Amino acid sequence: MEFKLFLTMMYVKSILVVHWCTRCAETEINMGKMMGAILPGNSTVELKEFDIPKPGHGQVLVQTKATTICGSDIRCIYREHVGKGPEGYIPGTIAGHEPCGIIVEEGEGLKRFKKGDRVIVYHISGCGVCNDCRRGYYISCKSEFRQAYGWQRDGGMAPYILCEEKDLIALPDELTYKDGAQVACGFGTVYEAIEKVGVCGNDAVLVTGLGPVGLAALMLCRAMGANQLIGVEMSDYRIELAKKLGLVDYVCKPGEDALDHIMNATKGRGVERAFDASANDSARHLAIQATREWGKIAFVGEGGTCTFQPSPDIIHGQKTIYGSWVTSLWRMEELVERLVRWNIHPEELITHEFALSQAAEAYALMASGECGKVAVTFE
Repeated sequence: MEFKLFLTMMYVKSILVVHWCTRCAETEINMGKMMGAILPGNSTVELKEFDIPKPGHGQVLVQTKATTICGSDIRCIYREHVGKGPEGYIPGTIAGHEPCGIIVEEGEGLKRFKKGDRVIVYHISGCGVCNDCRRGYYISCKSEFRQAYGWQRDGGMAPYILCEEKDLIALPDELTYKDGAQVACGFGTVYEAIEKVGVCGNDAVLVTGLGPVGLAALMLCRAMGANQLIGVEMSDYRIELAKKLGLVDYVCKPGEDALDHIMNATKGRGVERAFDASANDSARHLAIQATREWGKIAFVGEGGTCTFQPSPDIIHGQKTIYGSWVTSLWRMEELVERLVRWNIHPEELITHEFALSQAAEAYALMASGECGKVAVTFE
């Protein structure tokens, strides 16, 4: 009897919490103002006041629950505004292109989502009518109407974000908001690359660069059956993190003997699949050299260069290099389904969490590289 009473009380409490959160959101929206983080481009963060947007036709207002920081935010915006075209940041735009939250207000004309739905925001809003968009690859949209959240339109470093319904992915109850935030970019990027090269139980896999994207690659390759996971990373912190999470069978630092270490670990054969998440010239070359004949390599790390000799490094070994940039809407939905099936939680890669008021600390830590994934959460 006492146990039944306890369960009843807990159920009522949970209903009251949800109701309280909804009422809080409604109160904030009615007040009409919110704080948001912008990136001036000089390794600082500024918090400014913004109007809470009102959703129009085909739009929703999402209450942000978690936004994670991406390496491209650091490379192209935080340190300085170096990006152009798709990577061009409009000064004064609210940062954050990896948001996840709950719909709190509906615009007219919605076709699928509704108030109360938990959603991931695909971080590019494409035109919707070009060939790339019709394939689901908003990331590759070249229309003047293309906008990236956190780059050319306001992103997730604020309590609320205005979203197009077409840009949303449903977040299952089994996944947390911090899981969903990473699906929006990093995990989606890696999953696309893995699907391009194909990974199975026959494969030894090399990942160069064990930042959040590299760690995500290891996590997904493990789930897809790879029988040997090898990492190359220069940061002691990230090497220990990869070991702690049980994501590597063998790891070494870059250097003249790195190739020898990898070949020894694979009994002289090399790896069947390699992923570069470092954007480093020598690391990319290492990934190519460490891949055995008929193997496949995917570059997912943004920026940098790559120097290699086509004949001995690629042609004579019958190797294939793939470039992979984020993913499509349909494949992101597929990834979410598989994360639930595999019981994988990207949240495990988050080593530090901050409130919005601490956004400056969050970006500075991510820029240092002495961390896993960094999240700004809203509770």
